Amino acid sequence: MNAAEILKKYFGYDSFRDGQKNIIDAVLSGRDALAIMPTGAGKSVCYQVPALLFSGVTLVISPLISLMQDQVKALNEAGVHAAYINSSLTEMQISKALILAEKGVYKIIYVAPERLESAGFMKFARKGMISMVTVDEAHCISQWGQDFRPSYLKIVDFIEALPQKPVVSAFTATATREVKNDIECILKLKDPNIVITGFDRKNLYYSVEHVSGKQKDYFVADYISGHANESGIVYCATRKNVDTLYEKLFKQGVSVSKYHAGIDNEIRKKNQDDFIYDRAQVMIATNAFGMGIDKSNVRYVIHYNMPQSMENYYQEAGRAGRDGGDSKCILLFSAQDVMINKFLLEKKEFEGTDFADIELVKERDLHRLRAMEGYCKSTWCLRNYILGYFGEKTSAPCDNCGNCHREFAEDDMTDDAKWVINCIAETRGRFGQNIVIGTLLGANRARLKEAGTVSYRSYGALAHRSEKEIRLLMDKMLEEGYLLRTDGEYSVLKMGDITRLKEETARVLVRRSAEKETPSGSRKTNKRSTDALASAGFKLFEKLRQLRLAIAKEEAMPPYIIFSDKTLIDMCEKLPENKQQMLAVSGVGENKFNKYGQKFLEEIADFRDRYPHAVISVKTESAEE
Repeated sequence: MNAAEILKKYFGYDSFRDGQKNIIDAVLSGRDALAIMPTGAGKSVCYQVPALLFSGVTLVISPLISLMQDQVKALNEAGVHAAYINSSLTEMQISKALILAEKGVYKIIYVAPERLESAGFMKFARKGMISMVTVDEAHCISQWGQDFRPSYLKIVDFIEALPQKPVVSAFTATATREVKNDIECILKLKDPNIVITGFDRKNLYYSVEHVSGKQKDYFVADYISGHANESGIVYCATRKNVDTLYEKLFKQGVSVSKYHAGIDNEIRKKNQDDFIYDRAQVMIATNAFGMGIDKSNVRYVIHYNMPQSMENYYQEAGRAGRDGGDSKCILLFSAQDVMINKFLLEKKEFEGTDFADIELVKERDLHRLRAMEGYCKSTWCLRNYILGYFGEKTSAPCDNCGNCHREFAEDDMTDDAKWVINCIAETRGRFGQNIVIGTLLGANRARLKEAGTVSYRSYGALAHRSEKEIRLLMDKMLEEGYLLRTDGEYSVLKMGDITRLKEETARVLVRRSAEKETPSGSRKTNKRSTDALASAGFKLFEKLRQLRLAIAKEEAMPPYIIFSDKTLIDMCEKLPENKQQMLAVSGVGENKFNKYGQKFLEEIADFRDRYPHAVISVKTESAEE
């Protein structure tokens, strides 16, 4: 079999997505590979397909137990024998798994990085059966990364201890230029084929709403009530916020669950399963929830608080719309969020890290927090901000985000900007933003007198402006690089590159919202994945969903592992009548057809008999066709 035949037989897809074949071909030719692909782009297929063509075993190094379990379940459902080895298994179970791998039963083994140091596992690995080592969530190897894990640094020692060098492939969704370089160097990738398919998730609609206090609660409750039949995640920065919001929503009758590290393990597992198995529509959680949760039909992710970095936000927001359906990513921002995150970063633990490295990581954490704050305050295209952060060139605004659809008034504040520069020059970079703003406003404060800024030429120069206007101006100047803000507990403002500002044509244009904010966020109504279905088609879709849920309960399996919503919609549109037609449905492979296909064919046939003239969708005129 070749790669395309493997893809069709086991995974039910007719063609590869962007970037997948490039990576697979490189790996099959024996070349190392590094792939940076957004969530939902199909990274796992890039190593699972070649793993089935290699003669030996593929080891997939993965950071979380839930991630491994989810992937192994999905592979076994597709007819691929796979196993995982981590701390959730007994030594006897691990020994049995390795024996079966030696006999060729398992082609893919997921393993925690800590396991690589175990003598028993090393003994198995040295038998020369390993064809490829795949590093999943590869950004964890970099101290520039937001999820740095010291255990990942042991991977290269493990690879070098093997009798023959295997192909090494690394995958991540979140990597800046520095992280990409770290992955390549630390893993010692040899002439790697580097594939970056881009960070744009076109099906995601980004918006930022400036709300605080109880307004956030009202926003969340209002949004959920307007999307009652949709699955969503609400992320909070603290356990307290999770508990409080959960109680409020639960009392309002919302189908809701909660997840954070302070909840008992068994209850936490049950809550997670309730969400995965569609018993709860909404999950309220800290960022402890989500990695490895491959639930494909999450239609919205709301951030109750600002995350600590763009990497975290991109990863967490990216849990929406994994099936390709249009989904919303809404961030509720208030100035207090910045203070909360600073406090959490100060409490961050650095186990097994050198002091010099700790200081470096802290500096980078604050740098990332500033970039995240910049996203929340930006009045320009949000998608372009995200893409620019990850080093992707942008052009025109996307016309598919909250800022692109919001009315803004534009104010030329070039002259004001020059007064800001003048004030920074007078301070000689000794003070923070509050002192500078107070000086420009000409405020009567003891702190300004003590600092001596009341004698500056710039004192009171912008007294005609409000504090909010000056803050907006400074945010824009920071964004443009005219100003710099130091990282650290007591940050100060310094002069940036003001060369452009000296040009006669230079303009500093500040945008501010020209309309009253509305609780519902964006002005655009997104298409839903089921919008192509007519009312009868939607009725069939619901019947197929119920059948999927019944099978999932019988099999003790998450519904989306049986078939995704996207696959069910394709069934509704294609109305297959036999095995051959069912195998033409996207996401139906041979093993899944053998297990479940006949039941779905019978459900569709029953529907066609009951409603022979029903219009199913815009693609399928009627059930008779």
